[in-house]
Amino acid sequence: MIDKEKWKKRLRVILSLDSHPGHISAGFAVGVFISFTPFFGLHTPMAIVAAFLLRVNKVTCITGAWVNNPLTVFPVLVASYELGEAILGRPPQHLVLKDLNLDFAIELLNSHGMPLLIGTSLIGFMAALVSYALLYYLIVRFRRKDDMLNEQTEEMEVTGEELE
Repeated sequence: MIDKEKWKKRLRVILSLDSHPGHISAGFAVGVFISFTPFFGLHTPMAIVAAFLLRVNKVTCITGAWVNNPLTVFPVLVASYELGEAILGRPPQHLVLKDLNLDFAIELLNSHGMPLLIGTSLIGFMAALVSYALLYYLIVRFRRKDDMLNEQTEEMEVTGEELE
């Protein structure tokens, strides 16, 4: 069962991080993009590396990497594969999805790699754009309710940089 109070608390923590809303949202968007890649078991390490290399918010990047979970990964993979095949102008072949592990990911990439990478990249990019805009909006809206956070956010938006 999903604990709604636990998730609300986590969301409040993210929304009130002491950072520019764009920085927080960018980290989340990078993580969401990573979550759509077919490299199962490597999403968290990839998010950590990406957060350091791209200098985005590490907490939200790792959180974003967990968006695509075992409940959603199979439909996303099938849609990504079919989209990739359509872009390449080929009819999709039979795609067998078994387990979520690194060996399966390697086997899947060997047999259906190019269409899968094209499809997951496009779907991941679109999901990242939507998640960036949505989280940015939620952060600004949440911070408007608190005078101190609102003032800090407005100053960050004017200066375009984080306040120390």
